[in-house]
Amino acid sequence: MRILPRPLQSKLPIWIGVGGTPESAARAGRLGLNMALGILSGDPRRVKPLVDIYRAAGKAAGHDPSKLRVSVTGHAYIAQTSIQALDEFYPHYMNYFSYFMKERGQRFWMSRSDLDIMTAPDIVLAIGSPQQLVEKILFQHELFGHSRFMNQFDIGGQPLSKVAKAIELLALEVAPVVRREIRKKQNTV
Repeated sequence: MRILPRPLQSKLPIWIGVGGTPESAARAGRLGLNMALGILSGDPRRVKPLVDIYRAAGKAAGHDPSKLRVSVTGHAYIAQTSIQALDEFYPHYMNYFSYFMKERGQRFWMSRSDLDIMTAPDIVLAIGSPQQLVEKILFQHELFGHSRFMNQFDIGGQPLSKVAKAIELLALEVAPVVRREIRKKQNTV
């Protein structure tokens, strides 16, 4: 079947989502496909073994290690300050998880101060100021060596104007700094 629009490259890049099992990470590596590592909460160091399994399985299957790419995926929100980001994100995060827990016959509750803990620098939930997101992405890059940071901004009914502003901050204030710092580090190695 013909796919439109046509991809820029001759080989369509495929990313396999991996959410936590070693078997899924090994499968992505054996197939030589890119791995989209879904991490919604917690310490990213706990999923580092999945990246190691992925790369080892890919190498063992004869795939070029430089072609085995990893992305980090999850939830994010950026505002000018961390307090603004947390205050704006909190009600939508509650709405998002309350909906899914209700579907499962359960209730969901967390306090605004719980969100502060869930967004600490060494925790994966990417909510904060541009500088905080730069630091978080670079910290995770040290762990995973990922080439993509893919996050969902529009959860829980977040207004489009706020999502658009968060994307703008990502594009103008976060991404250029992250790229520069990663290039700088690669040039010193």
